[in-house]
Amino acid sequence: MNRIILIIIIGLFSQFAASQHALSEKYNLMPWPQEIQENNSKFSINEALTVAILGNDSKGRVQKATTKFLRRLADRTGVFINTGFPTKNNTASIKIDFQTVSDLTINQDESYNLDIKNKEVLIQAKTDVGALRALETLLQLTTYSNTENYFPGVTIQDTPRFVWRGLLIDVARHFQPVSVIKRNLDAMAAVKLNVFHWHLTDDQGFRVESNTYPKLQELASDGLYYTHAQIKDVVQYASDLGIRVIPEFDVPGHASAFLSAYPELGSKDNYTYSIERYAGVFDPTLNPIKEETYVFLEKLFTEIAPLFPDEYFHIGGDENEGKHWTESKEITAFKKKNNLKTNHDLQTFFNIRLEKILKKLDKKLMGWDEIMTPTMPKTAVIHSWRGTHEGLKSSTLIEAAKKGYSTVLSNGYYIDRMLSVKHHYTVDPIGDAVLTKAERKRILGAETTMWSELVTPLTIDSRIWPRTAAIAERYWSAKEVTDVDNMQRRLQKVSLQLEELGITHIRNKDVILRNMTKGKDITSLITLSNICEPLKVYSRNKGGTEYKSFSPFTLFADACVADAKDAVAFNKNVTQYLKDKNSDASFIINEYLAKWTENHKAFQKISNNSILQPLKPLSQNLAALSKSLQTSLQNKKMTKEEFSQCENYIKQLKEPFADTEVVIVAALQKLLLYCEAKYLVK
Repeated sequence: MNRIILIIIIGLFSQFAASQHALSEKYNLMPWPQEIQENNSKFSINEALTVAILGNDSKGRVQKATTKFLRRLADRTGVFINTGFPTKNNTASIKIDFQTVSDLTINQDESYNLDIKNKEVLIQAKTDVGALRALETLLQLTTYSNTENYFPGVTIQDTPRFVWRGLLIDVARHFQPVSVIKRNLDAMAAVKLNVFHWHLTDDQGFRVESNTYPKLQELASDGLYYTHAQIKDVVQYASDLGIRVIPEFDVPGHASAFLSAYPELGSKDNYTYSIERYAGVFDPTLNPIKEETYVFLEKLFTEIAPLFPDEYFHIGGDENEGKHWTESKEITAFKKKNNLKTNHDLQTFFNIRLEKILKKLDKKLMGWDEIMTPTMPKTAVIHSWRGTHEGLKSSTLIEAAKKGYSTVLSNGYYIDRMLSVKHHYTVDPIGDAVLTKAERKRILGAETTMWSELVTPLTIDSRIWPRTAAIAERYWSAKEVTDVDNMQRRLQKVSLQLEELGITHIRNKDVILRNMTKGKDITSLITLSNICEPLKVYSRNKGGTEYKSFSPFTLFADACVADAKDAVAFNKNVTQYLKDKNSDASFIINEYLAKWTENHKAFQKISNNSILQPLKPLSQNLAALSKSLQTSLQNKKMTKEEFSQCENYIKQLKEPFADTEVVIVAALQKLLLYCEAKYLVK
């Protein structure tokens, strides 16, 4: 009997999964909800549409979100909605009902039910934040026909898989103005991320105003920092979106800027501390044996902590090699006296002191996984960034959870490495790890990390989005939602919706290219940028010494993005063509080859400036190779000389051009080998 029941359950689950997958081919929702069912209804969007808030919206979150919703809906559909603000009227066509107002803690409930019928849309949630998440889903459901705009009839029950779904933005390496932060908070809310990790200090800058220690902004910020009023504004803006803000003040390492203002807290005497202009890991470190260090940090944190209401406070703690500690006789003696055998032990001593300081301020210490040592209190939250992500069996995330720590993952989600959306999407926060119920509960979630060594306000959006929208699905949706092709289809739609919000990931590409051409036609550069991607895994700035803080980031590599549009399509069609020569892929491949053949003529008309010269061999070799392959495929003939020339073109195209790589080379090489096998004249 039990076996029969099990078979029935498995069968029902399989049917449910199949139905959910079929619906995911129809609707462009991201992240994908836990459960969605169609109900054969259709809600027309017209000028009479009204929205009522039925819950006690004491913090005004739903009021603000609903007003934005109405504006965005009107902009998207072109419908002149008569009532542009929510009401308390029970006869409204869209009703939002919730029970409580969230305090934005780790335990906040973000679940919601959304029911769309012919004449009514009903949103029900336990909290106001759940209602906000439902509004974003409803907006994504906006559909149109030749005659009307409408919401399709669906019933959705949804809740996040993880309670911590974050995005880290580093504003220390390159400062990001408040306007940049706010537009990214809007985008985070659109894809249901709920934690903004604000990396505020590093070797290249200290970005927070301090009334207690004013030299921090005077000497350590280059004049680029946030005032207390600006921080409060950002925190409130995030709160209105249901997003918590976690500050990070990186200590004891990554302290060059910090010590340029207060060198007396450094670990090395007679050393000139200064703000770093390059990227990398540097030696300056706070002195952990000076009582003045802890007095300083306690006073600073006492001033700063109230600006951030969240209970978590990130102290960094990563990449401290302790070189200056090792070189100090006083610190070496202190270690010996206190039975601290390694610099890691000494840093734990430092971290424990910080944990006590933060505890007095009602804060929980969070730090990168280097802080995890046998004596570190279990109240600390471990932020995992090291270890393999293949199944996460050796990740510090799993190790921390098994040792009793709450933990958050970033390993596998470093989007500044410029890896494909497919790469990040296939990383699951837990992977194949076998965990007890208690260990699973300790894994709070994950964060996408945007380190800013190579980004400015002009380019940061194109590095974060749209890939982070797909990553957000890993944090919210069921583990089984893994279809990459389906994700990429939905992501194309979501990417355009992010642009509606003000994200500049699409439009600023043209700004950079126009700057490169000095205002001339950019069409040929767009063509090249659509098959090139920035060098990956920090190889663009190898060693951290090629670019400085004030280097120009308006170059070809800055206009290029991960998942180059034409490259993705061309590579896919080459694979299809080699499987089935009679498919439509043959026609598509021929179109691309023809476009690249002609592109060099247009490039030559604009290439008379020094910025474009590094791209000339790329354009020239691509045109010659494309023409030869196109001719061979059409004529079904290739000479040995032509084959040899094509091999040379491919060899040239394998080399980096202007800090980018041509990501169609492998597919072009496959076509060449096919021509060799089928058409080479013996």
